Parts: sequence; C-alpha cells; structure tokens
Amino acid sequence: MKKLFAFLSLTCSAALVHADVIGSVNTSWKMLGPDNRIVVESIDDPDIHGITCYLSRAKTGGISGAVGIAEDKTEASLSCLEVGPIAQMGPLPRQQDIAKIRASLFFKTLHLVRMIDPARPVVIYLTYSDKLIEGSPKNSISVVPLESPIKTK
Repeated sequence: MKKLFAFLSLTCSAALVHADVIGSVNTSWKMLGPDNRIVVESIDDPDIHGITCYLSRAKTGGISGAVGIAEDKTEASLSCLEVGPIAQMGPLPRQQDIAKIRASLFFKTLHLVRMIDPARPVVIYLTYSDKLIEGSPKNSISVVPLESPIKTK
C-alpha cells in the first residue's frame, strides 16, 4: 500500500505546473481554516514565448482545503493574450496539454490545452477539468491572434 501511495504521489506531482498567483477574493467565510475563494493565476505558454494565460478558478477552503485534501469546483474562466514579442521554440503539435493543475488530492485535474489553427493565424487555449471516474463538460476558451502562423508538426 505504501508503494502504491508513493507511486501515485510522484505521478500526480510530475504533471503539475507552477502558476503565479496574481490575487484572490473570498466567496464565503469558514470558521476553521481558510475561506472559500476565487484565485487568479498567470501561466506562461512554455513553447510560445510572449503569450500568457490568466486563469480564475474556485479554491475550496475550510480544514480540508488547508491540509490539501479538498476537491475544488470545476468552474474556471480563461483569458490569454500577447504580452510581448511572439517567439516559438520549434514546430509544435496542433494540440497539446501545456498545464495541469491539481484540483483534488489525487483524482481531479484542471487542464490548459493549446490548439493551433493552421488555416488562420490564431492560437486557441482551452481549460477544462477531468476526474478519474467522471469529468466535467464545463470549459472556457481564449483565442490569441498572431501576426504570422505558428509552425506545426
């Protein structure tokens, strides 16, 4: 059992991404532990320099939230934009998961997916959550127009 727990811990943490927290607002008060809140985070595209995505998402508070075992809601909103000169590191796949954020202790993940539309010079970003047993259809997209097309594989 200890080996299984260690394996799951390593597997889950290896896929996670660091997001910079810009700020948060409280949505409900909790007597014990932190309040429920909405957090705004920034995530830079790791392969297309000059694009940053801003993600707002619910964070569950209380005692379970304080110790990291709470399951966050699946609602999220996304806005991505050009924040500097666009530079890509080489040909990119047309669709790629660029960030995964833990939304529960083991089984729920919030994804940030990049899609490239080769017919138009745009990059589309999609956020959604999945769960080991059942995911959620709740999602949000953002489109970044570009001066020239991105090279794809």
